[in-house]
Amino acid sequence: MSYKKTFTIAEAGVNHNGSLELAKKMIDEAVAAGVDAVKFQTFKAEKVVSRYAPKAEYQKKTTTASEFQLEMVKKLELDAAAHKTLIDYCKNKNIRFLSTPFDLESIDLLSELGLDIFKIPSGEITNPPYLRKIGALKKETILSTGMADLGEIEDALDALTAAGTKLKDITVLHCNTAYPTPMQDVNLKAMQTIAIAFGVRVGYSDHTLGIEIPIAAVAMGATVIEKHFTLDKNMEGPDHGASLEADELKAMVRAMRNIEKALGNGIKKPSPSELKNILIARKGIVAARNIRKGELFTEKNLTLKRPGTGITAMRWDEVLKMKATRDFNADEIIDL
Repeated sequence: MSYKKTFTIAEAGVNHNGSLELAKKMIDEAVAAGVDAVKFQTFKAEKVVSRYAPKAEYQKKTTTASEFQLEMVKKLELDAAAHKTLIDYCKNKNIRFLSTPFDLESIDLLSELGLDIFKIPSGEITNPPYLRKIGALKKETILSTGMADLGEIEDALDALTAAGTKLKDITVLHCNTAYPTPMQDVNLKAMQTIAIAFGVRVGYSDHTLGIEIPIAAVAMGATVIEKHFTLDKNMEGPDHGASLEADELKAMVRAMRNIEKALGNGIKKPSPSELKNILIARKGIVAARNIRKGELFTEKNLTLKRPGTGITAMRWDEVLKMKATRDFNADEIIDL
């Protein structure tokens, strides 16, 4: 994975609603937006959700309230054949295919399909068998940390590294799992806390409405950004309402790339675009009134004015100790 720029993941998730054609359209939109990867979710519903597990409150608002979580999730599965189709489609479109596994069999499936980056969702950060299985793959790993504290993040990193994955190959994403996340709960500075605490690359997985928080995360050092998107926020399904539509995704990526350019290299010096302004905007030493040859320069007969094409204002104190070598008219640039 290249970190010369922020690695941007368009999270399709389950917003394809179980339709392969919708999934392909989402890939097309991700390509058009200029993201680096499009990510889906891989799971066997019965392996992830118990028969009587309730839905999250946000899911009850965006799907049929009477059905259990298992019924909802079952409709959103993509089988192995669908994965192969989407992987091939992504290759043809020159965009990276990613998917988050939610159970042990799905980890095996993605590994068999040749994925070289594994994304761990927030809900699995306290799942040792899951973490060990991914850690043993020794792949590039992205770990989301929604609902977790520093101790739980440390335990997850220990499990991954003990199983074989190197710390340098792990990126930890700050995340809040509320859909949508209230602004007062984002706590974006926690991303930097994670970086300091564990010496890892960090990023941000966003569930707020809008695009400003991922953009801010880039300015604060995020190496990976993940953001849900959809073809239509009004579609039925658990995550559409808290996702970006195509135009918003494009705007987010465009703004992020501008922020990356604007961050620069940290060296404070005149930029190429402003060099031409130095002589125009800065001031030089000029005659405040007519000055005769041999007259001592003083604060009364000298002043500072634009342009800065003569003696720089930085030599003011030095020039005050000198005498005029010729006559000067008022406003004339002083030379020695």
